[in-house]
Amino acid sequence: MEVYEIRVGAPSEVLRQFLQGMADRMTVSFHKYGPIEQAYPQDVDAIASLEKRLERYRETGNIEWLMDIANFAMIEFMLPRHPEAHYRPTDSKESPGRMRTDGRWAGQAHNLDVEVK
Repeated sequence: MEVYEIRVGAPSEVLRQFLQGMADRMTVSFHKYGPIEQAYPQDVDAIASLEKRLERYRETGNIEWLMDIANFAMIEFMLPRHPEAHYRPTDSKESPGRMRTDGRWAGQAHNLDVEVK
């Protein structure tokens, strides 16, 4: 077993239980299905799999689905299916912001309303 050390600048914003749950589920999947490189992206669509689990979360409220969603996002990051997949750091000006519970979009500074383009 390998131990990963993760530096966390804001400990209140990262949950060790969630990250461990992700890792545990990836280990189980490895033993059930084999290495991800054997299936992704050629045979399994990580984004479609992610979307199905998001649907299940919305239906049931079971937060366990969120660990699976995060894992499928990680798999797409590692082995992208998107034909134009790339990594380019973006700043807050490009972020769509966060959706407030009242349906309005919020910017980064104290959840102020912002116009979304």
